Amino acid sequence: MRLTIRHETSYRFDSPVKYGLQQLRKTPKPTYNQSVVQWRTSVTGGHQELSYEDHHGNTVELIGFARDAQELSLVSEGVVDLSDSSGILGRHRGKTPLWLYLRSTDQTTPGSGVRALVRDVPKAQPLEQLHAMAALIRDRVPYTLGASEPDWSAEDAITAGAGVCQDHTHIFISGARALGCPARYVSGYLMLDDRTVQDAMHAWAEAHVDGLGWVGFDVSNGISPDTRYVRVATGLDYAEAAPVSGMRVGGTSETLSVEIEVTQQ
Repeated sequence: MRLTIRHETSYRFDSPVKYGLQQLRKTPKPTYNQSVVQWRTSVTGGHQELSYEDHHGNTVELIGFARDAQELSLVSEGVVDLSDSSGILGRHRGKTPLWLYLRSTDQTTPGSGVRALVRDVPKAQPLEQLHAMAALIRDRVPYTLGASEPDWSAEDAITAGAGVCQDHTHIFISGARALGCPARYVSGYLMLDDRTVQDAMHAWAEAHVDGLGWVGFDVSNGISPDTRYVRVATGLDYAEAAPVSGMRVGGTSETLSVEIEVTQQ
């Protein structure tokens, strides 16, 4: 399947930005089942300082604000070819050691909620356990649009009993690591069935299973990623895979606008 993607992030400020830098992680990763045909980022109100690959293999673009800018527009767009692999990415690649993905972070540290969830996962082979845990998460923390805050941890979402894809992914990662499986956060694009325009990227998890390698789990939709899913960035949690993050001096009363369009070519 060939998908065409356009992702625009726009900022407006009531007062000028004296200095600012933004990190962009919007460029899809090339893998054996995902080929980037073309991709480019255009900037209005700023300029690209440099581009590099971080320790998770993410393409990071560093964008500087134009001096005294009150608007910044970041448009990333391109074409990606995908083939179905039943959610299996295969063996671990890259320079980052596999054991790093067993490490907890502030958003994925298991507390009483995660530990109780893991206790209820049936004893089985690792792949079966992970699928069973995903179903438990979806049942106990129903997907509820707008229910959570961006900085919520896995425990926060379990306590609230509601969350979005970011929360489901953090809970799954925390539980998988508690079961002894390395796990990571994935930020990417998803072609939806009912519309082409979206206001946020999607999130899902990957766990490393002996004999299979990395396997994807979209807890929110109850499936493994297929040819509608475009992998962009990975990390230990959302903070390491966020599409945009940064800092600035000046620029009061920020207004943020995000528009993502994913269509089949």
